[in-house]
Amino acid sequence: MLIRNINETPMSPVQMEGVKGASMALMVGREDGAPNFALRCFKVEPGGHTPRHAHDYEHEVFVVSGGGEVLLGGAYRELKAGDVVYIPADHEHQFRAKDQGLQFLCLVPVERQCGDPTPGS
Repeated sequence: MLIRNINETPMSPVQMEGVKGASMALMVGREDGAPNFALRCFKVEPGGHTPRHAHDYEHEVFVVSGGGEVLLGGAYRELKAGDVVYIPADHEHQFRAKDQGLQFLCLVPVERQCGDPTPGS
């Protein structure tokens, strides 16, 4: 069993091409004994964004706080705290933060927790 607080878990800057002002913390993963899924927390600074990207697996996103937009299905759509986003495999997507910044949780297959550090992966 594990209890970890989202506000007390250290964040690390996401270092990759196409990212501006994004950081990540692994909330639950392989190292915690999770056999199937990894839960990651992303924070995107006001005006920041994740890269435009796609990958071969689905993932689910829950917006914790702030607001912004997500590119999905070729169009940007507004996001606010409490929204849930399902991103199918092989769909290009990107998250952009507005003035208040954006914080979201992202659920991915555990084998992708560190092998693909792309935000929203």
